[in-house]
Amino acid sequence: MDLVPVLALGDVPPRLTAEELRVWRSYTEAATLVDTHLDRHTQRTTGVPHLYYGLMTRLAESPRRRRRITELARSARLHPSRVSRAITRLEENGWVRREHAAADKRGLYAVLTDQGRVVLEQTARDHDQAVRRALFDRLTPEQWHALGEITRILAEGLPDVETDRSHSD
Repeated sequence: MDLVPVLALGDVPPRLTAEELRVWRSYTEAATLVDTHLDRHTQRTTGVPHLYYGLMTRLAESPRRRRRITELARSARLHPSRVSRAITRLEENGWVRREHAAADKRGLYAVLTDQGRVVLEQTARDHDQAVRRALFDRLTPEQWHALGEITRILAEGLPDVETDRSHSD
């Protein structure tokens, strides 16, 4: 099926070409499908939502398994309120706890608990296999290196969630 841009308008920036539209839709559909597949898979096989797995992994990689919640949100490229809600759920499961910053009573840290580390270790192998099947097994090494380079360039060229939100008004 040939894709044709809808409503070409006069003196406004040009619409996406048919090829740009095809690439854009392919990208968004693939990204959505991979993310949805991984979320469903990790929840079904381990009971851990993909978002939680990602946050727990970032905490595990941090010194003393702790990180300021605002920094955790920034590194995950998520809005702080979304991360705060996820941390609340992780706390309810006993996988993470919050700690007040000693020097700054308003600052909060998320800390991966021992129980959270065990859950993460139990989940990691299954998660890695699901990522491998969904992504790496479908591509040649050259393709996944190219994909890595492309996605790095895309991510570097966009503002983080907080910067983008503060400029949207």
